[in-house]
Amino acid sequence: MRLDLKDIIHKPDARKTFQFQADLSGLEFYGRKPITRPVLAQGSVTNHAGALVLEGTVSSLLDLVCDRCGKEFSREKVVRLDSLVAQALEDEENDEIILLDGTELDLDQVVTEAFVLEMDTKNLCSDDCKGLCAKCGADLNLGPCGCRPEVDPRLAALAQLLDGETE
Repeated sequence: MRLDLKDIIHKPDARKTFQFQADLSGLEFYGRKPITRPVLAQGSVTNHAGALVLEGTVSSLLDLVCDRCGKEFSREKVVRLDSLVAQALEDEENDEIILLDGTELDLDQVVTEAFVLEMDTKNLCSDDCKGLCAKCGADLNLGPCGCRPEVDPRLAALAQLLDGETE
C-alpha cells in the first residue's frame, strides 16, 4: 500500500491515518514459514511542526514450533512503528529516517521491514520449557524420564562405590 502524503507535508498538525492487511506468508525464517495469517497494520502519519512522524502497530498471530520441545503453538506478535519520515536526508548517517518516494510512503516495505526485524531468533512455548531428554527424547515438561544421569568416565570408579553403598 502506498500512502500519499502531499496533503499533510506542508500543513502543521495535519494527520493521515491508514489501516490495511499485508500478506507476509511467503517469508521464511530458519526453514519455516510462521506468518500464516494476514498482518494487520494500522496507524497514522502526523505533521508535527514540519516533521512527519509515523506511528502505529503491526500485528499478527504466528504459528511457531518450540525450539526446545518441538511442540507447535501460536503466539501474537505486535510490533510498534515509530519513525520519522522525510522527502530527503540532510546527512547520510541517519538511516532511521524513512524516505518518501516523491510524496508517497511505501507502507508495504515499512511494515515488512519492521515485522521481519522484530522476529525472534528463538521461540519457546513457555519461559520454563524443559525441552526433551537428550538420551530418550521424552518430553521433560510432562515429567522426568527414566534415564540415569551420565557419569563422567573419570569418576566412574566413584560411581561404582556409591552404587555399592545403596544396595
